Amino acid sequence: MAKRPRIAVIGSANIDLTTFSDRFPKAGETIFGQKFDLGFGGKGANQAVASRLCGAEVFMIARVGSDLFGPATIENFKKLGIDTTHVRQIEGASSGVAPIFVEPNGQNRILVVKGANDLLKPADVDAASELLKTVDCMVLQFEIPLETVYCSVAFARKNGIRCIVNPAPAQPVDLNALAGLDYFVPNESEAATISGMPVRNVEGAKKCAEKLLAGGVTRVIITLGANGSLLAGGENVEHVPAFRVKSVDSTGAGDAFIGSFAVFLAEGLSERDAVRHANLYAGLSTTGVGTQKSFYDRTRYDAEWVKHSEA
Repeated sequence: MAKRPRIAVIGSANIDLTTFSDRFPKAGETIFGQKFDLGFGGKGANQAVASRLCGAEVFMIARVGSDLFGPATIENFKKLGIDTTHVRQIEGASSGVAPIFVEPNGQNRILVVKGANDLLKPADVDAASELLKTVDCMVLQFEIPLETVYCSVAFARKNGIRCIVNPAPAQPVDLNALAGLDYFVPNESEAATISGMPVRNVEGAKKCAEKLLAGGVTRVIITLGANGSLLAGGENVEHVPAFRVKSVDSTGAGDAFIGSFAVFLAEGLSERDAVRHANLYAGLSTTGVGTQKSFYDRTRYDAEWVKHSEA
C-alpha cells in the first residue's frame, strides 16, 4: 500500500458567517437576507481539511483566539483527524472571522478579520521545525503575517520540501522572498493585483503568469473558476479546462483546489494530472453550500472522477 502523503498547513483558521441574499444593501440600508450559515473556515483550515478528506496525513500550524470559537476550532480539527499539536489559543485575542455574502448566482464577497491569525509568527514555524522536516509538502496563504510566509518558504527551500503558497487575500508581496518557491497559486483577481496586469481571460492569465515567473517562483498556477486553471513553468504554459458542474456557492473552491492539489501531487501524479484532479475537486466543492462542509471525501470524489473523466 502506498505511503499516505504528509501535508503541513501553516495558516489561518476562521469562523465563516455566510449570508445569502438577493442583493447587497446600499449604504445605510437594512434588508432581509434569505438564509444564514455558520461554519468552520479560514483559508489555511479549509486547505487542511481538503487535504485530509483526500486521504493525507495533515498537520496544522495555527493560532486561534481565547473566545468561544477557539476551542471549537481545535475540536473540529481533531474530529476530522488533523494533528493539532501546533494549534494554540492566544490569550486576549479573538479568533479570526469571515463574514461572507453570497449572491443567487453563487458569487461571493468576503470580509476577513484576522484576529489570532495575525499572531502566528516565524518563531512558531521554528518551533515546529522537526515536524516540518518530515512532510511531503508545506502549504501557506496570506491570512497570516507575510514574515511568517517568507520564513516558511525559506525553511522549505533549505530543507528540500515542496512548498505551495496561495497569495490570498492579495496584497503587495516581495517576490524575491519567494524565489525558488515550487508553486505560487493565485486566482484571477489575486494574480492581477500582485502583478499589476489584468486577467480577464486565458490569454491575460498567460501574460500574468509569465511576469510572476520572472519574479523567481518555479511554477505558477492561476485558478480561473469555471474556466479551469492555467499551469505555467519554464517555457511551458498550459490551460487545463474545468469540468462541468452545477455550482451553487463558490466559497472555498480555491482552497479545495490547493488542498487537493497538494495531495494528488504528493501521490505521484504529474503536474497536469494533479491540476486536472484538483479542478474537479474544486468544482465539486461549489455544488454544496459553505466551505469545509461542501468538500468531498476521497471515496465520493473518486466515484465522481470516474464519471467525469469518462464523459
